[in-house]
Amino acid sequence: MSTTRCYYEVLSVTRDASGDEVKRAYRRLAMKFHPDRNPGDTEAEARFKEAAEAYEILGDAERRRMYDRYGREGLRQRPGHAMNPDDIFSMFSDIFEGMGGSRGGRRRPTRGYDLEYQLDITLEEAFGGVEQAITFTRLDVCADCNGDGAAPGSSPETCSTCGGNGQVAQSGLGGMFRMVTACPACRGKGKVVSDPCRGCDGRGRCSVERKLSVKIPAGIHSGQAVRLSGEGEPPPPEGDPSGTGQRGDLHVLVRVEQHEKFERDGDDLMVLVPVNFTQLAMGAEIEVPALDTPEPHELHVPAGTQNGELFRIPHCGMPSLRSGRQGDLVAVLHLVVPRHLNDIQRTLLKQYAETEDVAVDAGSPGFWTRIKEAVRGH
Repeated sequence: MSTTRCYYEVLSVTRDASGDEVKRAYRRLAMKFHPDRNPGDTEAEARFKEAAEAYEILGDAERRRMYDRYGREGLRQRPGHAMNPDDIFSMFSDIFEGMGGSRGGRRRPTRGYDLEYQLDITLEEAFGGVEQAITFTRLDVCADCNGDGAAPGSSPETCSTCGGNGQVAQSGLGGMFRMVTACPACRGKGKVVSDPCRGCDGRGRCSVERKLSVKIPAGIHSGQAVRLSGEGEPPPPEGDPSGTGQRGDLHVLVRVEQHEKFERDGDDLMVLVPVNFTQLAMGAEIEVPALDTPEPHELHVPAGTQNGELFRIPHCGMPSLRSGRQGDLVAVLHLVVPRHLNDIQRTLLKQYAETEDVAVDAGSPGFWTRIKEAVRGH
C-alpha cells in the first residue's frame, strides 16, 4: 500500500512538529490500528500501514528534509529508497522494540505494547501534586488458554507451512535477493490452532479492565507524561504465548485544565487583578489571589500606577518539576470603569474633570505611529 495523503496529515502533526512529537503521533496510531487489536478489520490494517509509511519518512531527518523540499517526487528520485510497509516489525523495531520482528533471521526479544492514558487535572492539583485513581483497558493473557489460543484440553499444532519456524523465505527480481518474512499461515507463531479457545477466539489475549493509582508530581506541565513501568500489554502471542516476557509501559499523559483566574507561563502564575481609578491614582493596598496560600497576598500599589502594570510577588508561583523552587506570582492590574454612577459620584467626577489639565502636544507622533515604531523596534 502507498498512501496519497500528505504524510503530516496522516499522522495529524504540523510541519514544524519535533521528532518526538512525530514518534508519539505514530505510536498512538500504531497502537490504535494494529492488526492484533483489530483482527479481520481491513480498514484498520490499511490505516496501520499508511501510518507506517508516513513515519518511515517523517521519522528520518534526511528523508523528511527531502519530502519537505521536493515532495514524493524527491523521495522517488533518491537512490536506495525502497519501502515495504508490510514488513513493519523490522522497519519500526525502534518503536515496537522487536515485538515479533526479526533481523538477519534472528528473532529479537519480545516486548509488549506501550499504552497511553489521558488524565485531566486542575491547576490546583498540578500545583500541589495529586494521586488519582484511573481505569483503562488493555490486552492481557487469556486465563482460559494461558495465551496459546487453543481450547482447554487441546494444544496448538506445528505449522505445516513454515515447519514451526514462524518464518518463510521469498525470492524476488529473478532470485537477486531473498527476504525472510513472518509465515502467513501462522502469522509468525510457528503453531496453528485447530480448536480455538472460546474465551479469546483463539487470539491468546483478552481485553481486561485495569485499575491503578497514579501519583502526579507537583509542578507538572500540561502535555507531560508519567510512565508506569510494566503496566502496558504483555508481548504478542507470536513470540511469547504465555506473556512471560517484558510488558510494555503505561504513559499517563497529563492535561492541566484552564483556570478561571490564573494563567500559567512556565513556572510563573499570572493573575488579572481588578482595581479602580482612585486606587491607581492615589495608591492603595490591594489583595492578590494565590495558589500557594488560602489567604490572598497583600500588594502595595504606589500612587500614579498605570492600567496594565505588572507587579511580581517572588516565589509564589508554580513549583518547578525538577528543582521544586517556585516561580513568581505576577499581578496584572486592570482598571475597571463603573458602568453606572449615582448622583454623588457623577457630581464629584464633574468637579474633578474641571480641574484636569491634560496637555496635548500637537507635534508628538500619534498613537498608532508610536505602536508601529514599537513593533518595528525603533
